[in-house]
Amino acid sequence: MDLLDNTVKTYAWGSVTAIPELLGTEPTGEPQAELWMGAHPGAPSRVDRGAGPVSLAEVIAADPAAELGGATAERFGPRLPFLLKLLAAQSPLSLQVHPDRTQAEAGYADEERRGVPADAPHRTYKDANHKPELICALTPFEGLCGFRPAAATADLLDGLGVDQLKPYADLLRARPESGALREVFTAVLTADPAAVADTAAHAAEAADRLATTRPDHPHAAACAAYASLARHYPGDPGVVAAMLLNHVRLAPGEALFLGAGVPHAYLHGLGVEIMANSDNVLRCGLTPKHVDVPELLRIVRFEAGDPGVLRPAPEQGGEERYATPIDEFRLSRYVLTGGPGDPLPTGAAQILLCTGGRVTLRAEDGGELVLDPGRSAYVPAGERIVPAGPGTLFRATTAG
Repeated sequence: MDLLDNTVKTYAWGSVTAIPELLGTEPTGEPQAELWMGAHPGAPSRVDRGAGPVSLAEVIAADPAAELGGATAERFGPRLPFLLKLLAAQSPLSLQVHPDRTQAEAGYADEERRGVPADAPHRTYKDANHKPELICALTPFEGLCGFRPAAATADLLDGLGVDQLKPYADLLRARPESGALREVFTAVLTADPAAVADTAAHAAEAADRLATTRPDHPHAAACAAYASLARHYPGDPGVVAAMLLNHVRLAPGEALFLGAGVPHAYLHGLGVEIMANSDNVLRCGLTPKHVDVPELLRIVRFEAGDPGVLRPAPEQGGEERYATPIDEFRLSRYVLTGGPGDPLPTGAAQILLCTGGRVTLRAEDGGELVLDPGRSAYVPAGERIVPAGPGTLFRATTAG
């Protein structure tokens, strides 16, 4: 097993203090948005096996079957198929959606054929992979996820008393739900910029007023979030588009799975995030970056429903698993109360992350690593590891 040396990403929306507080380090004054753990080419973790630090991506590429496990290497190729992160949002991320694998393959091939430069600001597909992801809250966490049922959104928009929102509410009531969501979403993203900026401003004022004066209203928390979006992104069409989405609050330990085509945005909080290795993001708003509306409308799934908050389900050996319908990753949690726990499964490579207390990892050969909060380790396939607490350990590996 190897202690990981990881890279912090300093995106503007990140928290200055959340990740340093978990790590027990001094803040740098910069926003520390994400701590990456894995072998993603954008910022691979580093390990030291006695000859100095080397990229985890290079270690895996040198012997994929031994590092990943034969079944994983055969199924996903010679690279770790997931990326684990600590994500710390102080302000909202962009409203976005991810393609499924077939859409990503077709979109990437098309842009390659047309010669769109990989670093072009209008490039949509960075690779040919899908990007399902799971976010698990470490602190109270707030986000937007999936479309709210059309009738409930119509009631919300009418309750704000904004004339510009009435046509959208009427459409949501007059059409079948999927078609109505598509029509309203399209109308918002293709509206005259000045007109939609005015609508966003009035809608945000009304939302702020409702949240402030009627805190017991069923949409008060959502309205407070929409008003906050407008303060961060004044005049952005995404402020109005966000009003179509479910507002979600996660308690520590709860999670959300984001599948293909589901519009979402993280708003605030610290969490553990895991995703398939991909950079494919189609933005819907709340961003100065390129928004490809025609391609976006092809990818978004206009299906309303409950966002589906996940809670970990007990498995054998003290594992608490967050069930997801994909194979590239499996995230689980171990709450270790004292002495040694059961050995961890050994069939595939895994990354182990401590988020509380202090966790000791003991290998079969007598080796030992101690993980304090925010510290992580890479364990190749076949290595038998026994964790001991007290502490909380997240385990990331492939499904199966």
